[in-house]
Amino acid sequence: MNYLQATQEITIAIPEICNDLNEKKIENSYHIIGFLTDKVKSMIRQNNISCLFKCLGKMNELYNKGDKMIKNAIENSFVYSLDNCTAFCAKEYRDLIFSHLSPDLQKVYARQIYSHSI
Repeated sequence: MNYLQATQEITIAIPEICNDLNEKKIENSYHIIGFLTDKVKSMIRQNNISCLFKCLGKMNELYNKGDKMIKNAIENSFVYSLDNCTAFCAKEYRDLIFSHLSPDLQKVYARQIYSHSI
């Protein structure tokens, strides 16, 4: 799946963010993943669990079905920003968020965290 297909998938799966997405000019994989990452951050701050879980579910799906550019964008934008997104969350809320990441994304996150601490 390329970034155009990903944009269409997000529009269908998460209608709550369609208006915001329509206002953005999405030109590549990093734009769409950046947009979705910003939405995840916003949903975390607003404690909008329902939409947050839809966004995380779609991120998992995009990582599994996306082309190389989508996967790179997820690894380098979304996963990299997870600590920043959840820095001020209660431990229980943070654990809940991370429990909704696919095992593959959890591995990428762990690899990034542990590679920076060495």
